[in-house]
Amino acid sequence: MATVLPTVLPAHWTVADMLKHLSVPAERVRLHPPPGMATEEDVLEVHRQTGRLCELIDGVLVEKIVGYYESVLAGILLHYLNAYLDRRPLGAAAGEGGMLRVLPSQVRIPDVSFVRWERFPGGKPSRADPLPAIAPDLAVEILSEGNTRPEMERRLREYFEGGSRLVWLIDPADRSARVYTSPEDCTTLTEDDILDGGDVLPGFQFRLGELFLRAEQGASE
Repeated sequence: MATVLPTVLPAHWTVADMLKHLSVPAERVRLHPPPGMATEEDVLEVHRQTGRLCELIDGVLVEKIVGYYESVLAGILLHYLNAYLDRRPLGAAAGEGGMLRVLPSQVRIPDVSFVRWERFPGGKPSRADPLPAIAPDLAVEILSEGNTRPEMERRLREYFEGGSRLVWLIDPADRSARVYTSPEDCTTLTEDDILDGGDVLPGFQFRLGELFLRAEQGASE
């Protein structure tokens, strides 16, 4: 894995300045390594030692927190994607542990992602590269209570700057989805609308409400 030098935050910043810059709650920011000095290896080491997932943002380790319900939604969506890819093997879908170096020294972990085969070095994922330098063709983020609007806006910009073609922000609070084909081009869907893969996943579609219904169906009587 290529060595990337850490970003040093401005010396005059306070903790408040850093939190404003990151737009995330303080409880998600790790203090070791010191903010501004973390590297990609630290992302992997924290995961090896603790099992916790951290994103790397400007040299700062920021824990990724996903609630149980949001994780269920991600699992269902991953099932839908893999069923589609069984029929049309265009690439690989990953879940909420799929770390990606979307930009130099910036590691993001979408809740669900899809990458076409030809974008992987050698045409397939490799165990030797735990942080592929790829922004996913499709990135899916399922919003949790701790996500802030500025945080998600920055995430969108980084995905598209890195080469993503489609981003879905799914909001369980109002059972909606925002579909982005660029940071500025967005379509909002309700649970009665059809969510489709566009040019990225031709023919992939489902009614958005089915995602929530499956998560909440409970035991059959």
